[in-house]
Amino acid sequence: MTKFELIATAAMGLEAVVAKEVRDLGYECTVENGRVRFQGDELAICKSNLWLRTADRVKIKVGEFKAKTFDELFEKTKALPWEKYLPENAEFPVSGKSVKSTLFSVSDCQAIVKKAIVNRLSTHYRRTGWFEENGPLFKIEVSLLKDTAILTIDTSGAGLHKRGYRVEQGEAPIKETLAAALVLLTNWTPDRPFVDPFCGSGTIPIEAALIGQNIAPGFNREFVSEGWNWIPDKLWEDARNEAEDLARYDQEIDIFGSDVDHKMVNIAKANAFEAGLGDLIQFKQMQVKDFTTTKEYGVIVGNPPYGERLGDKPTVEKMYTDMGQAFSPHETWSVYMLTSNERFEECYGKPATKKRKLFNGFIQTNYYQYWGKRPPREIK
Repeated sequence: MTKFELIATAAMGLEAVVAKEVRDLGYECTVENGRVRFQGDELAICKSNLWLRTADRVKIKVGEFKAKTFDELFEKTKALPWEKYLPENAEFPVSGKSVKSTLFSVSDCQAIVKKAIVNRLSTHYRRTGWFEENGPLFKIEVSLLKDTAILTIDTSGAGLHKRGYRVEQGEAPIKETLAAALVLLTNWTPDRPFVDPFCGSGTIPIEAALIGQNIAPGFNREFVSEGWNWIPDKLWEDARNEAEDLARYDQEIDIFGSDVDHKMVNIAKANAFEAGLGDLIQFKQMQVKDFTTTKEYGVIVGNPPYGERLGDKPTVEKMYTDMGQAFSPHETWSVYMLTSNERFEECYGKPATKKRKLFNGFIQTNYYQYWGKRPPREIK
């Protein structure tokens, strides 16, 4: 087995959540802005892609160096052992980004990195001319930040938020990775009721069910690195078999999602069915102000409308007030709401126990947390 430096990329604000997931898989890691670094072998590539619920992608770091000139970028890229990763017929597009760096032209950086890799592989495979690139895909990225270049290969392919269960979605769907993080940032355990009163296409309840039954989020999809000849098929098979063994399909869960739009409720049902969770999650058309329950020690997680458009704001803020009034009698319940609306606490009727800055796409939001009474010990 070979040791690689792996990078799990993360949305801003979720780095610590991703790091906990990486550590739970058994790998020590370091946390930086937008990424978590860890060492691992080929099996780690399989496991991290299958299991990381909140990371965007898993990448292999091929090299990292200072580069202030195009010559420096070319020579240092060429010095890296690309033949260790790329077969002679590899398809290897190069993408790039540059922030606060002398080499600010991304297209030039991409072209130079591509040329340097071709130069290195030509020498190694003893051939002249261009490569056919009709084999497995290796997506390479050159990322420049303050004149430091990091060269990576993406092992995931489609982003890890693409779980494969989304048949349809609404206008502004929450990413599956963020939805999973919202659940993981609560005090919910699978033996307690879980409610999403703004379920939309069902992403938060579905992610909660996957967490509750310990189902690997990547279990039903493919990854680009499955086509690489140096990761044996048996490793992927072993990782998937282990995921199957670790799933707790017999874990009873009480998960409920509601939405004011009956079309979204139908979409949520279809998505839950596609995820294999159709019988486990209850969905209903309902307004949040009509919420009532006789259950105790539950958890409510929601991504309500934010009122970003000026005309929507009064309606949304009235709905926050209604929500606060509907939830206030349920003292044992914990409530977690994600919104960019800065008047949320005022409209809801009380200050949050805690709030955490998160980004929903490019929108800066707060995750408002209201902790209910602790359950008695025997409930856990």
